[in-house]
Amino acid sequence: MSGRIFTSFSVGLFTIIPAGDPPPNPCGLPIVLGKKGAFGSGEHETTASCLEIMPTIPGIQGSRTLDLGSGTGILALAAARLGAAAVVAVDLEEAAAVSCQENVVYNQYETCITTICGELSSVDVQMFDLILANIYADILLPLADQLVGMTRSGGHLLLSGIPLQDKFDIVQRYTRLGCSVVDSRIGEEFATYLFVKP
Repeated sequence: MSGRIFTSFSVGLFTIIPAGDPPPNPCGLPIVLGKKGAFGSGEHETTASCLEIMPTIPGIQGSRTLDLGSGTGILALAAARLGAAAVVAVDLEEAAAVSCQENVVYNQYETCITTICGELSSVDVQMFDLILANIYADILLPLADQLVGMTRSGGHLLLSGIPLQDKFDIVQRYTRLGCSVVDSRIGEEFATYLFVKP
């Protein structure tokens, strides 16, 4: 037994490949993930929704991107695959940050993706073109001012992991801060929203 957690599969433009496996044929934009993928290999509806929306985000090429609650780093890696110039991946859990860094190495993005174990406050305050946050609504609400504040004008916020009962609160909170919804995916249990900051 190889102890494999998952086999290669495709989501949108991407193909998620377990480390050490040959790429399938046909193969989309490859994202290689270590087999200890305890923090999201892309099969969860929130991750899949983000991966489906990401290629449609204008200006992702050459962008500065923040992935908050990065887990395995799958969304950070997807942003890099789509041409982001610099990605900061942040997660509170050390095991997630370690897993993320391993996956950055598997995909040879060490020069593009910076992994940080810590909170949003651990990120040097700077402006981002795109903020990815696949985390819980109870974190997205209190961080709304900061997240919108860290997004440059014309930039995007892709928020996911939002339980359906919280989606109205999230939309209301971020639209009050001046953002508008440009895309959404309402799954069985969770909602994903893409906002633009004017």
